[in-house]
Amino acid sequence: MSEKTKKIFLGLCVVVPFLIYCVYYYSAMVKNAPYRYSDFDHIEITYGFPDSMLNHFNSKTQEYDYLTKDNKLVEDSLKLRDNDLLYLHRKAQELGFWNLPDDMTVDLSKRPAGERKPRYKLTFAYKEKTKTVTFDPDYPGPDKMVEAGRTTIDEVVRMLATAKAR
Repeated sequence: MSEKTKKIFLGLCVVVPFLIYCVYYYSAMVKNAPYRYSDFDHIEITYGFPDSMLNHFNSKTQEYDYLTKDNKLVEDSLKLRDNDLLYLHRKAQELGFWNLPDDMTVDLSKRPAGERKPRYKLTFAYKEKTKTVTFDPDYPGPDKMVEAGRTTIDEVVRMLATAKAR
């Protein structure tokens, strides 16, 4: 056997089994991922002040209730496209929404009197799992965690505004 043949044989003995193992291992991981878009059911967001969270959207029922600037409650229907839902799913995945704690709220008694800040409750529902996060913008947690929650909610609200404008 020549020197070149030995190197090729050694490379094949090491590289090919490694590649087969990688494909087997990572395909199983992707297949068993906890939040897959193929299992996606709906997004639900409720927001407003903690004592009156009247703004509500559910992508499954397409119900969209919101307060106007005149404080009138409007009950409307709003359909998000599949591309919109896929975008929101990927954005939540990218920002690490699944790793956020379920309760990111502030004790209302600790806020100064008269100060009102909105509260958001965002739910991503899948066939077998559901992730719900309740979020206050002034949550005193780690900056990355607060930013991930805020950005995910901002993207959902922006997507609702975009769909409403269509």
